[in-house]
Amino acid sequence: MATYCLTVARLQLALGHGARRLHVSAAFSAKAKVSMSRFEPTSYVNYKNLQSNIDIVRKRLNRPLTLSEKIVYGHLDDPHNQEIDRGRTYLRLRPDRVAMQDATAQMAMLQFISSGLPKVAVPSTIHCDHLIEAQTGGAKDLARAKEVNQEVYNFLASAGAKYGVGFWKPGSGIIHQIILENYAYPGVMLIGTDSHTPNGGGLGAICIGVGGADAVDVMAGIPWELKCPKVIGVKLTGKLSGWTSPKDVILKVAGILTVKGGTGAIVEYHGPGVDSISCTGMATICNMGAEIGATTSVFPYNHRMRTYLEKTGRGEIASLSDEYSDLLVPDEGCEYDELVELNLDELKPHINGPFTPDLAHPVSEIGAVAEKSGWPLEVKVGLIGSCTNSSYEDMGRAASLAKQALDKGLKCKAQFTVTPGSEQIRATIERDGYSKILSDVGGVVLANACGPCIGQWDRRDVKKGEKNTIVTSFNRNFTARNDANPATHAFVTSPEIVTALAIAGTLNFNPETDYLTASNGEKFKLEPPNGDELPAKDFDPGQDTYQHPPADGSSLRVDVSPQSNRLQLLEPFDKWHGGDLEDLQVLIKVKGKCTTDHISAAGPWLKFRGHLDNISNNMLIGAVNIDNDAVNSIKNQLTGEFGGVPDVARHYKANGVSWVVVGDDNYGEGSSREHAALEPRHLGGRVIIVKSFARIHETNLKKQGLLPLTFNNPSDYNKIRPEDKISIRGLKTFVPGKPLTAIVKHSDGSEETLQLNHTFNETQIQWFQAGSALNRMKALQ
Repeated sequence: MATYCLTVARLQLALGHGARRLHVSAAFSAKAKVSMSRFEPTSYVNYKNLQSNIDIVRKRLNRPLTLSEKIVYGHLDDPHNQEIDRGRTYLRLRPDRVAMQDATAQMAMLQFISSGLPKVAVPSTIHCDHLIEAQTGGAKDLARAKEVNQEVYNFLASAGAKYGVGFWKPGSGIIHQIILENYAYPGVMLIGTDSHTPNGGGLGAICIGVGGADAVDVMAGIPWELKCPKVIGVKLTGKLSGWTSPKDVILKVAGILTVKGGTGAIVEYHGPGVDSISCTGMATICNMGAEIGATTSVFPYNHRMRTYLEKTGRGEIASLSDEYSDLLVPDEGCEYDELVELNLDELKPHINGPFTPDLAHPVSEIGAVAEKSGWPLEVKVGLIGSCTNSSYEDMGRAASLAKQALDKGLKCKAQFTVTPGSEQIRATIERDGYSKILSDVGGVVLANACGPCIGQWDRRDVKKGEKNTIVTSFNRNFTARNDANPATHAFVTSPEIVTALAIAGTLNFNPETDYLTASNGEKFKLEPPNGDELPAKDFDPGQDTYQHPPADGSSLRVDVSPQSNRLQLLEPFDKWHGGDLEDLQVLIKVKGKCTTDHISAAGPWLKFRGHLDNISNNMLIGAVNIDNDAVNSIKNQLTGEFGGVPDVARHYKANGVSWVVVGDDNYGEGSSREHAALEPRHLGGRVIIVKSFARIHETNLKKQGLLPLTFNNPSDYNKIRPEDKISIRGLKTFVPGKPLTAIVKHSDGSEETLQLNHTFNETQIQWFQAGSALNRMKALQ
């Protein structure tokens, strides 16, 4: 490969830059055929097609392109004729691959089975990371998870084998870390059934979180639709140093843009400061971009990515990326819809929270803010790891602080947990001594899984309702997310700051200026953290946890027992009846923030992700009812009695009463879980009316045949009463761009007429009319 690259360089000097296509496509076509991953030797990186599409689009638009535009438009199904208008038109795209985590893969594979197709059309993988509950430690927790979830794991493994999907067994690691180590590469377009799929942007990839129905489209070989993203540029200058980490970049950006500031946009980092950030650090930043509502985030290809590719056994991809590097960086003079500038020399360590990931504070100020706000200062638990911050570099920097504490005779005052991102990371940090240091300082090393980050945590040190503080290196900190306790004040920060605060045992500690007391009474300050970007001895892969699908799985069976309480085959949703929707009962008028955690809780409910009827018993149980400021308590308008939200919905459905949910701003932010759309549809919901939607949830609702609508005037939210009935008019002439009308009937006999807007295109209207996107797909076969 070195000789090849040298020859390429000489050819370019002799023939000019335009010679590239010649030498790749003709003179060196054998060398240029590089596999997308070692697991799929016959699926190849296709930069030639990417180049061709970009050339077509650049000629049409006649302007410089951003990096995200290059990769997105480079995957257009029809680059010659696709209408392209950022923020307005819908693009039809051909992603390169699909990835699914086990909690969402169940419903995605059940939908794929319902489609009747024999095999996936693009490389696809399933990753078992969500169903492992943290209790005592890695090995025991993993063994218990394998036993408890055996039926689900068997289903996913057999479905993967039958339909050509690679299967990563429990214990292999978190989906996003596995993707970064094996599947992401510069210029690839990957969709994943998890909202933190954008993690792959740290390797110059466009990786987008979606619902399972979107994944089914791609696995079925159907063009995938995405509203043409706007592009937010974040220009980085200066360089990271000292206590400041890559996590602080996104913590600061979240504070600037808020949880909905990135909605409908790709965040594109650029500028001279990029080169001071490691590849895995860039992944951290992209990962948490999900918390600002961004479609995805991406960094330009550079030497840090090249080194990471080489270190993870993908040197051939690195060489090919070097040859096509002009495709993998933004054009000079490209324009962004919004520009944020950040000087890394001036950036200080941050900590965000509680209860929302965009409430940003410098670490130097959090103690005073917490005291003034009445937040508990004592740190009960510090948790490092998760898909956001579990790289070798993260663990090394945390261990460097732990070693300083140990050398002074100290251990963590708070409980301390460590979650490795993958089996490869676990094995490598164990070999290199990081695990022992972190354990010696008081840490418990958990399984290679999501664990507490998604609520898979059997926490026993505080009672439910007890006010307390935890600090994590996770990405999300919604109410009750980590431990099901609404009184837990969760803060997100870097692994380094988590480790320092766990050692100190309090939020009122600034490691840059404050002193600790050694076991001998000596006062000392922690030195800034340090750690190798990548292991000097290469990675230790650990145990082999991957199951290849057979070349032909058509003869295999995938059985789902009718008696199972974990899995349930899907029945098609009913088609639109052809008329307006009359007298829909308001089920609940939601007050304030309503994330997908509020709509379809995780934690103990994850076990039912493959059984739609059972998991529907958690529908909206976390949402606050504006009528009484209570959760999971609404008035049944048929009986006059109060009951749980799912119970009342089931009663309405049983009595032929369709219903509507009314919500606030950024409704459905957070996870990509499509159960938050499937459950309302299953229990008789027809319409969701809110001030604004989060991108993934709005699409998921459309996919399942629901009507996601927004108030033309956001203040009209205040006109809806909990006992109202609402009719939706205009469905017989339902077309893109034309608002619908709501007739709101109050219990006193008065009525109001409201305008409701929508973002449906023609294809999506067909989903609604067919009853769901899956129904429409089957009708077209």
